[in-house]
Amino acid sequence: MPAELPEPLDVIAVGAHPDDVEIACGGTLAQLVRQGYRVGIIDLTDGEPTPASPGPEVRLQEAAEAARILGVHVRHTLELTNRRLFDSHEARLALAKVFRRYRPSVVLGLAAKTPLASPDHYQAVQITDAAVFYARLSKWDEQFDGLAVHTIPRQVWYPLGFSSLQLPPAGGHFIVDIGETLAIKLQAIRAYQTQFPPTKDRLFRTLEGQNRFYGGSAGFEAGELFFSSGTLGTKDLVKLVCP
Repeated sequence: MPAELPEPLDVIAVGAHPDDVEIACGGTLAQLVRQGYRVGIIDLTDGEPTPASPGPEVRLQEAAEAARILGVHVRHTLELTNRRLFDSHEARLALAKVFRRYRPSVVLGLAAKTPLASPDHYQAVQITDAAVFYARLSKWDEQFDGLAVHTIPRQVWYPLGFSSLQLPPAGGHFIVDIGETLAIKLQAIRAYQTQFPPTKDRLFRTLEGQNRFYGGSAGFEAGELFFSSGTLGTKDLVKLVCP
């Protein structure tokens, strides 16, 4: 008999390393938790080795503390390899199993390459996109340890990086208001003391400036940018254009 499944998650955010999700969309995750949604984070690797960290155990402790600060319900780290993360059948399958197990309605994933930063990020783009597809494939039971098929209704992408403050030229993107959770987001990132020592404090000023720019473009105090995999529609024009 299949193992008993946990309570479903409404949203799963996927990152290549612990701290990717916090930097890109931590404010949104904290806001979703406040709104009553069940939220999870999946890190494809443990992010180690890194210059100032003594090892994976410490990095995972930092990740757990960051998750606690955000209030997310589940955080899980896959056993894929940092610096050698590649889009493969095995990687796709490992993540798709998580999707089948937690049955999310929305998956948030990395949007694109991050020039001058880790190439793992672009591999995570491809792994996540494929795993969303794999999760719904029937007639492939032997690959999934008895986990039932699950179709994820919506996939959304988040950009990671600070190379540009330019908004996309036209539709397909939206801003989530994180005015009430920006401070929580920054606190969660600071939980990664091995990654962001005082010598890197500039990152927090840069990130806050980026979030305030994105938010200001939509009339919010601060915001995070996302890209939709499909056209977004509404039945109430006024609520859409006058949030």
